[in-house]
Amino acid sequence: MWPDRVLDLRRGPGPHPTRAVRALCYPVGDVVVVSGLPGSGKSTLIDRTVAGARGTVRCLDSQEVRERWERRLPRWVPYLVYRPVVRVAHYCRLLRAARSGLSLVVHDCGSVPWVRSGLARLARRRGRGMHLLVLDVPPEVAVEGQRARGRRVSDHAFARHRRACQRLVEGAVRAVGAAGSALPPGCVSAVLIDRPAARELRRISFGG
Repeated sequence: MWPDRVLDLRRGPGPHPTRAVRALCYPVGDVVVVSGLPGSGKSTLIDRTVAGARGTVRCLDSQEVRERWERRLPRWVPYLVYRPVVRVAHYCRLLRAARSGLSLVVHDCGSVPWVRSGLARLARRRGRGMHLLVLDVPPEVAVEGQRARGRRVSDHAFARHRRACQRLVEGAVRAVGAAGSALPPGCVSAVLIDRPAARELRRISFGG
């Protein structure tokens, strides 16, 4: 299905869809930004739903850059030391990919709004759109996800992520019936999902 301006697929308490959504389809060449708390399951969702389209879709995750640097450096070097290099390398990859014309799926921590606004501007320059897919899970679930992957985010950083993600969710909810005015600048559509809805989603594709 093509996403509406704002589509709330969360299966928890309150309003929820009457049927499961198995696939989301976007226009070819557009950018889908997957946001959510660290440990919420963004990487798992991307790997599972976009795996069959890797030839025509570029998936970008800063974790890949981090792991590449981890393999190069001694194990005793803390991530805090080389984090700025990882971020710059990831942003350079985003810039090159956004200019390539390929359909993009971007893993986004949600705490850096200018990354999303920059992607939206680049997409508009080539006549394409940026879409937001927010994985909305309780903080305790995200913390458990961090423990499972062995990468715990500091309390200070996690609080920052929580505030940023909450703003995204609240903006999307306000945008329902408001012509999308509460969405981030340049955002064409937004989809809200939780863990149950994420498990039901089977495919993210571009162009039908």
